[in-house]
Amino acid sequence: MNLKKYSILAIDDDTDVLTAVRLLLKTEVREVVTEKTPENIPSLLAKQSFDLVLLDMNFRASINTGNEGIYWLKRIKELTPDVSVIMITAYGDIDLAVRSLKEGASDFVVKPWHNEKLIATIEDTLKAKGLAKSKSEISFKNDSIIGKELLGESEAMEDIFYKIDKIAPTDANILILGENGTGKDLIAKAIHQKSLRAGKPFVKVDVGALTETLFESELFGHKKGAFTDAKEDRAGRFEAASEGTLFLDEIGNISLSQQARLLTVLQNRQITRLGENTPIPVNIRLICATNVPLSELANENRFRKDLIYRINTVEIIVPPLRKRDDDTLLLAKHFAKIYSDKYMKPTLSFDESAMNKLLQYHYPGNVRELQYTIERAIIMSEGEVLQAKDLIFSPIEAPAPEVVETDDMKLSTIEKNTILRVIEKHNGNITKASKELGITRTALYRRLSKYDI
Repeated sequence: MNLKKYSILAIDDDTDVLTAVRLLLKTEVREVVTEKTPENIPSLLAKQSFDLVLLDMNFRASINTGNEGIYWLKRIKELTPDVSVIMITAYGDIDLAVRSLKEGASDFVVKPWHNEKLIATIEDTLKAKGLAKSKSEISFKNDSIIGKELLGESEAMEDIFYKIDKIAPTDANILILGENGTGKDLIAKAIHQKSLRAGKPFVKVDVGALTETLFESELFGHKKGAFTDAKEDRAGRFEAASEGTLFLDEIGNISLSQQARLLTVLQNRQITRLGENTPIPVNIRLICATNVPLSELANENRFRKDLIYRINTVEIIVPPLRKRDDDTLLLAKHFAKIYSDKYMKPTLSFDESAMNKLLQYHYPGNVRELQYTIERAIIMSEGEVLQAKDLIFSPIEAPAPEVVETDDMKLSTIEKNTILRVIEKHNGNITKASKELGITRTALYRRLSKYDI
């Protein structure tokens, strides 16, 4: 087997072992990276991708429990589930090595090893990984999260699924708009899965949470010594997403200066790490999301129009759950199955009172709030059927709509103000408001849309 296309990371606190690995593999593989300190594993895996990791079982000479090796094995599998890990262990730790296999390791080698044996183990591991990968590549298009995590039977969601199918195979930049908790990140992931870049990285960044000082370092990377805490060279998220998809969440919350820097990178398709002058070309598919309405983004005091044009080749508007009545019970049953399995309970069903309560609530926190409500109900339930009393919604309410004070006596103005006052009276509860107004929920929603409430 030709190992020239593979990169390997070796982690061991024994410098002699790392030297032996490097000398053995440097002519066999494309790249071999060695690391003495396991605490650097997360940053190494964030910086670049590896096909295989050689991981020591013990890192402190006085402690030979193997717990450190098992801990770092689990962390590696959490950070990069697809990477193969071969454990390096002493002869007396065979039981620990067998335990590591149960925790997700692909194989183990005993030190001191025979060079031929180590290379053969690496070849066998990568060959097995290649077979599994080829099978997954055949079926990856059928492995979409649509229908598994991203669910919906409403007309609005069917329209979104149609758009995903149309735009995913292109490299068009996508802007996803919607309230918090509506599943914008799942839509971004679904687009990536159905794209021609599906086998490449999908990198998500919550840019709204980045401070001014972290913004450039996190997105574009930095050189060692570029600032006080820059203790090593680090690739940014643009480089990490090379050939794949970069998902910038909460794009509407970044400052004008950050927007200018981002616009320059998107126009030139190249980044420059902090502390360096050499530009690095990047090839990414960009997806952005925000809970800020497009009308607010159009305000140039808040967001640059030229950046909107750059990120918004196609937009997808995700409706709030209160406008997706057809999906509420579908999602509730989906979450009930997930959390029944998680907490080892029989799959719980909903009685009529519970279903009515689910349909009547207005969900200011959208799908995320429904998810946590069902999880809490599953945890606290004692029977096999969830009742209305088991469903406890968050006390957090959406801000009360502002009532427009005016002398205008037009019928439409009176109707709008009446609706606003009734909704405020019932703290945003659409069902109660519609009952007091003497109209159906659907009719009330039409009026809310009509008056842009």
